[in-house]
Amino acid sequence: MSSHALADALQLSPHPEGGFFRRTHENPLTVPVPFPTSDPTDKTRLASTSIHYLLTKDSPIGHFHRNKSLTYHFHHRGRGRYRLIHEDGRVEEYIVGGDIWAGEKLMWVVEGGVWKSSAVEGAEELLISEVVVPGFEFKDHEFMRFEILKELVGDEKAREWNEFLKAENRQSSK
Repeated sequence: MSSHALADALQLSPHPEGGFFRRTHENPLTVPVPFPTSDPTDKTRLASTSIHYLLTKDSPIGHFHRNKSLTYHFHHRGRGRYRLIHEDGRVEEYIVGGDIWAGEKLMWVVEGGVWKSSAVEGAEELLISEVVVPGFEFKDHEFMRFEILKELVGDEKAREWNEFLKAENRQSSK
């Protein structure tokens, strides 16, 4: 099945981070917001939300971003590289895929506040599911800017990873 047919079969739409997605579940229970917010009236979140998320050769990068909530990730198909940058500048990189004997991950957790990017690696696509706890809200989401990337990993690495930032957040090539 082609990536386009897979996206159609799963009824996916373009995702602001790159790739394609569809929200598959919203837990109707609510929980108190466990992290600081700028709005004092913002007091609850859905207990959890989940999505299917697909990267393809046509849209192969999930651009650097972070969420305030913890995210569980589950591999379904394909192969990809995840890159995490912690607030202290520590970097983790790993391959997600089905070859567990080669150390590829089938499931991984990204804590809230950790910057992450993803990219198709040696495959036609990468299909995963994510469960966000407490539930995802765009107001709890932030895209990384070049200045932040440079501050965390230094100028050389930031220039190397510039393509993993959304176009409007990259350093210009001037």
